[in-house]
Amino acid sequence: MKISLDELKDLTTKALKSYGYNNEEISGISDILIYAQLRGNNQGVVKLIGPGIPKSPDAGEIVIEKETGVSARINGNKNHAMVVVKKGLDILLEKGKKNGFGIVGTYNTNTSSGAIGYLTSEIAKKKMIGVVFASSPERVAAYGSYEPVFGTNPVAVGIPAAPDNIVLDMSTAAISFYGLVEAKTAGKTIPSDVAYDFQGNPTTSPQEAIKGAIRSFDRSYKGSSLAMIGEILAGPLVGAAFSGIGDSKGNWGHLMIAIDPEILGSRDEFAENVTRLIKKVKSSKKLDGVTQIFAPGERGAAMMKQCLEDGEIEIEENLLKELRAVGADY
Repeated sequence: MKISLDELKDLTTKALKSYGYNNEEISGISDILIYAQLRGNNQGVVKLIGPGIPKSPDAGEIVIEKETGVSARINGNKNHAMVVVKKGLDILLEKGKKNGFGIVGTYNTNTSSGAIGYLTSEIAKKKMIGVVFASSPERVAAYGSYEPVFGTNPVAVGIPAAPDNIVLDMSTAAISFYGLVEAKTAGKTIPSDVAYDFQGNPTTSPQEAIKGAIRSFDRSYKGSSLAMIGEILAGPLVGAAFSGIGDSKGNWGHLMIAIDPEILGSRDEFAENVTRLIKKVKSSKKLDGVTQIFAPGERGAAMMKQCLEDGEIEIEENLLKELRAVGADY
């Protein structure tokens, strides 16, 4: 059913208040959740229902533990990942703008950073290329196995272009964990080739998939290999847990990179050439039944634009009911 964006934002704020966050934290978390919801990304307000995202009682001060002119490693100290990566993003943008390149790693964060495309879209708005990797607790099986050893490990890339920036935001898993939660909440099944139950049998039950393991996004060794690369870059490199080694439920990791095209050539020429490439791809010969070829992130951007123009958004009925219940607690 449809609700107004104002109600969605109000429910999000109330839910986050009920989980113990202060106004500054709520602002950062809400930005990322609403961004995802407006784009049809399953990293949105579904995170607020069920067990939700209560603030950790162990949360302490966010600390920059190691820093150079172009880099920083941040100890999130059990704070919510969205709060930590927003702080990391500010540092990254400053270093990228000043030096033409910046790299920031975060670790020891509590829960998911959500739609990391939000981070790369913010980097692209500053006319820089953004690349972000994120790790998470083990949910995904390696190719040839049904034991969960990787996180769903999304990767996002933001590239400045006209009229709209390219924003790739994809999980290395065939379905995200919160895709399973959404399906379970709505009482729906999942495709038969995206997950195994705990005995290694293909399943269409989101509940059994949560107990079992998710497959890589392409169901092959290539997707499994990319998941492993993400596990390394957002795990051991930044000091986070990885593949069940360490506290994977309380020590999530992220790697964020910003590149100013100017350090290798011309920023404007780069953006112009990317735009030329987009036009070439979109105008390429189409197969029967295909009416439009999309650039990465284009459909999500169109959905967001329409929602903002309408001032309302479609929300699955059971999800909305549970979200209102969480907000009512506040």
